[in-house]
Amino acid sequence: MSVDKDMFDLFRKELELCKVKAGERIGILSEDCIRRDYALAFAAAAEDLGADTLHVNIRKRPGSFFGPGNSLCGQQAAIDALKTMDMVIDLVGLLWSKEQDQITEAGPRMLLVLEPMAVLSRLLASPDSRRRVTAAHELISQARELRVTSQGGTDVTYKIGTLKTVSQYGYTDEPGRWDAWAGAFVWTGGDEDGVDGTVVIDAGDLLLDPIMRYVSEPIVLTIRKGYITEIAGGGAEGALMRDFMKGFNDPKAYAVSHIGWGLDANAQWTFLATHPAASESLGVDGRCFYGNVLFSTGPNTELGGTNDTMCHLDIPLKNCSLFLDGRQILREGEILPEEMRVPGI
Repeated sequence: MSVDKDMFDLFRKELELCKVKAGERIGILSEDCIRRDYALAFAAAAEDLGADTLHVNIRKRPGSFFGPGNSLCGQQAAIDALKTMDMVIDLVGLLWSKEQDQITEAGPRMLLVLEPMAVLSRLLASPDSRRRVTAAHELISQARELRVTSQGGTDVTYKIGTLKTVSQYGYTDEPGRWDAWAGAFVWTGGDEDGVDGTVVIDAGDLLLDPIMRYVSEPIVLTIRKGYITEIAGGGAEGALMRDFMKGFNDPKAYAVSHIGWGLDANAQWTFLATHPAASESLGVDGRCFYGNVLFSTGPNTELGGTNDTMCHLDIPLKNCSLFLDGRQILREGEILPEEMRVPGI
């Protein structure tokens, strides 16, 4: 199988951002024939930079996905091999898993790459993305209260500071650091009993994987001590959300997980509704959209929490206001701090 030149050129740029250099060992994790073209292009690009490569290809398990259900679970030989690398490119999806932690804690930096080329090429990061995300990280990691409001009726407060803050700017060049080629945004988690209020998922907001739909009617969530106690309204999307979460038969499915905001001016809110490659995407445009709020339910183990439920929903919200310890960071979707802004936006 030949390597596509455009893919090779793009992946080489990404690896240069990750400071891949001669003599480094680059592990590439894939399953079956899924993203085989990505694996080959990453190997070619890494070797062109003078690195050595190891392609670890495992069998895809039926229904495997992020978290405890990923295909690498129990594959100790593969895990041990990846631990010896300087960098691992994850084409499978290890997020929220102990296998990811085992690998990165051994030293390799890790990059998650799952999106179609149409998204990867548009969301290729830059040092400026890193600068702005780092500024956001510093603010949120020092705060102890995060509040989100909206004209649609959202008013929810998070006690924060117990769980860690994660910065995503689309590349990784430090030992043990995880990132995803998925745009620029920052997120943290509320204390496990410290989230209270109302979240309104308004018309035009997004319910991401696995529902992957824009909301047509407002869905109103009541939250008490870190758990959703009521899901009201929402028409078809509200019914889908209720049935999806109920189907896990797990009280922890209703926990509130991470919260953050997007910083990527190249993200397209309408991508999932308008682009031919939408069916291949996990919806990262909504997650990192410039000035969004990313509200999430379910597991928080990636942040150091205890909730390992298999039920997870990322829910990007537009036109919200966000405050850290009373300081306004977003005003109806507009990013206010100068150090986070993209000039001209």
